Amino acid sequence: MDDDQNDDPYGLTGRQEGSILGSFRTKLTQTKEKWAREGRGMSGENLQGLAKSEQRRLPPGQHLTKDFPVLDLGVQPPIMPDEWRLTVSGLVANPIDWGWQDFQGQPHVTSVSDIHCVTTWSRYDNTWEGVSGKHFLSVVQPKPEAKFMIFHSHDGYTTNVPVAAFNNVDVILAHTWNGEPLSRAHGGPIRPIIPRLYFWKSAKWVKHLTFLAKDVPGYWEVRGYHNDANPWKEERYD
Repeated sequence: MDDDQNDDPYGLTGRQEGSILGSFRTKLTQTKEKWAREGRGMSGENLQGLAKSEQRRLPPGQHLTKDFPVLDLGVQPPIMPDEWRLTVSGLVANPIDWGWQDFQGQPHVTSVSDIHCVTTWSRYDNTWEGVSGKHFLSVVQPKPEAKFMIFHSHDGYTTNVPVAAFNNVDVILAHTWNGEPLSRAHGGPIRPIIPRLYFWKSAKWVKHLTFLAKDVPGYWEVRGYHNDANPWKEERYD
């Protein structure tokens, strides 16, 4: 199909028909859809309001681990730093096309945060190094009407995040985890980390970001997972 005939060139619907994932309906994907239908991992706790619930460090239904589990859809794209690129389109004043040197030329920060996976594991005190979300937004300059971001990955995966959520102080485009280069298995060489949301929102192997006025659900969001993904509200499933 020619580009001018494709009204969804970046798979914005979340279905990814025709992409790698469109033909890669793995047992894992089917199992996680079943979890969503069954409400697997839901604690049943009655949390009274976000402000009160966020006073606790461990979100409801989570358990701590010292490991860093590897979860993906069976595809781990081999992306070398000298091949890595990040492009941006949509409602921005500066639609960038960054290579590795462009990324390394930005101001870098160190951030420590906890991460929480919808599969019920949490890991405390992860040290990330990279470019802050706030700096990234200052470079691409979203237009006032841009309210949402869609992340597009090399394996065909997508996920959606409000621009406001990406603008938090602890968000980072990370290249390093706990002093080591971010591994391929964990989304390296660069991965966004959005620690206030369940970890499926921190998409691995990102290659493109689209800024939109209206929200568009991604891969898991159209497969029964919650659109907002706040761990303290236990927004696991839709």
